Amino acid sequence: MKRSVFRQILLLWLAWLIVLLSYQAAVTARYQVQKPDRVLFWTAASTDTQSLIDRPYLTEPFMNAQVGWDSEFYLSIALRGYDDPKVRSVPPDANAKPPLDRPLALNYAFFPVYPFLIRCLSLPLALLGLTPIATATLAGVIISASATLVAMLAMYTWISAEFDAATGWRSVFYWISFPTSFFLTQVYTEGLFVALSLSCLVAVQHQRWVWAGGLAAVATLTRAVGVALMIPMVLGWWQMYLIERSAQTPQTQTPQTQTHKQIAWQWLALLSPLIVHLIWRFSIWGSAFQIVQAKFFNCQLLNWSAAWGAWSNGFWALWGDNPATAVHYTIEFSAIFLGFLACFATLKRYPGLSGYGLFILAVSLTCGTAWSMSRYLLTIPSVFIMLGQFGKYDLFDRIWSLLSILGLALLTALFSFDLWAG
Repeated sequence: MKRSVFRQILLLWLAWLIVLLSYQAAVTARYQVQKPDRVLFWTAASTDTQSLIDRPYLTEPFMNAQVGWDSEFYLSIALRGYDDPKVRSVPPDANAKPPLDRPLALNYAFFPVYPFLIRCLSLPLALLGLTPIATATLAGVIISASATLVAMLAMYTWISAEFDAATGWRSVFYWISFPTSFFLTQVYTEGLFVALSLSCLVAVQHQRWVWAGGLAAVATLTRAVGVALMIPMVLGWWQMYLIERSAQTPQTQTPQTQTHKQIAWQWLALLSPLIVHLIWRFSIWGSAFQIVQAKFFNCQLLNWSAAWGAWSNGFWALWGDNPATAVHYTIEFSAIFLGFLACFATLKRYPGLSGYGLFILAVSLTCGTAWSMSRYLLTIPSVFIMLGQFGKYDLFDRIWSLLSILGLALLTALFSFDLWAG
């Protein structure tokens, strides 16, 4: 990457970070909101005046606008580990066996890489003299924001190599101005996960299979859908293999082909996300994850019946008597449409990338809940490839930028006030 391009992306990232954090400070100082938030059937109980009594990690005044909802669990894991008595828990099953025959903290529904990094960065930041929660919050924001810069560089690198510099630049801008892009600088995993997954795709692009496998493995321990990075990795390797085979002639000698040992190492790297996921899945953490997800978060893999009921109710709520709910589901269904449109638009040219995106969409849509799709779109590269290509038309660029930034302002304000924003 040219130094001038790096400098432009760095300055864009810095301006984005300052503007977003300043906006959160300004909006919370200037606006007053009415609570509780009744946008969904369960949000009122989570946003009333008593809702933070049992959530101490969300009451620290320092950088309080940058934490909310799931931030509680990342901070708890970073400071006290998974078995934190200060965090809500679910009761054990009646026939549970050790070590699952005890209340399980909700922390078990979240993966370890991001809170581990918060814990590591909190050690030097402790010299600032902040409280432990404030220190961990600052560490989380630094990690999220820094990872976002890495993701921007990786996105530009990949897209500019496949298309051109202008498309890469537009895609990066559309990503950081997406309505849910504020999550990239909160105490949430989106920034880190996208940095790892896009860096993996760049490694695939350059046929650095060991690097790709390592990054994918870490991404899998950041969010479960990281295991789907196997799709673009395996298809990328297969495409390389076919090209090498087609280039061979009867006169071609073995020095131009890879050894069996090299191929074995490459396949170990390609399978590393699945290996890591299976090790985690059959550990105590994976077993506890399934229990907590099902009992508290009402989310299970491919829970078709519950998903159909949830999304059907969401569809009919578009014409219901709660305007807030109608706006919420308008955003959610728009996100679903955009996600599928983008994945199918890139399917022919980039089947691995589209398969990865479709996997994320399928898992998210069928877990049994009907929310957060607009946030999950941040992790699907096809969306921003498509937007970057459409952005070459000035009219689309102006309309999309206006719509996206207004949506970003709306959702950022909601999150900053601890209301539901996806």
